[in-house]
Amino acid sequence: MNRRAAALEALQVRLGRRFADPDLLDRALTHSSVKGSAAPRADNERLEFLGDRVLGLAIADALRRRDPEAEAGVLSKRLHVLVSREACAEMARKLDLGPALRLPGGETRRGGRTHETILADACEAVLAALFLEAGYDVAAKVIETLWRERLDAPMDLAQVNPKSAVQEWAAAARLPLPIYRELARSGPDHQPVFRVEVRVGEAWSAEGEGGSLQLAQKAAALALLARAGEAP
Repeated sequence: MNRRAAALEALQVRLGRRFADPDLLDRALTHSSVKGSAAPRADNERLEFLGDRVLGLAIADALRRRDPEAEAGVLSKRLHVLVSREACAEMARKLDLGPALRLPGGETRRGGRTHETILADACEAVLAALFLEAGYDVAAKVIETLWRERLDAPMDLAQVNPKSAVQEWAAAARLPLPIYRELARSGPDHQPVFRVEVRVGEAWSAEGEGGSLQLAQKAAALALLARAGEAP
């Protein structure tokens, strides 16, 4: 048994489901870059599209059941965070999807098996494969098991949208609106690291890093909120 076949076997054990249609699981783990390889195969883009909807429904229902009194706006904010690319990539790592991915050699050498977007897309595609293989109830049960820790954690609204939180803090303190500035970009094209500064007036500033400009801005906003919370 080769390394990828062993990874697929181990993945099915972690999912608690042996696929009657192994080609479906294989397709869920085949990145679109394989299209341009010497032996093109069906990729996971359509499954990713479906999995995103399956995940959204399952998480929305889990949130509704956990907090029957919560307002729709609060539930929507939690849903946005729980189905984010970062959350899906985290679950892909929990399932150890990296070794089971089908990638062309060039993408593997560029670190594709650990790339956040590739992992997140594969996670959604695997959830879609589960849905098609065994139905919604099975897929939803796997989703709720994987996401349980995140579902049960209390929500910090600043963590959900730190940029809005900084703007609200600045307004309440009668300070100017926050200004974000990209300071630097490093790393390879497939895995960049951005460094951003957020500044509010002359006295308040903080920096943050992330794998995208948006993530770096959020990190900077969180750093500034931490500073503001420590202020006398």
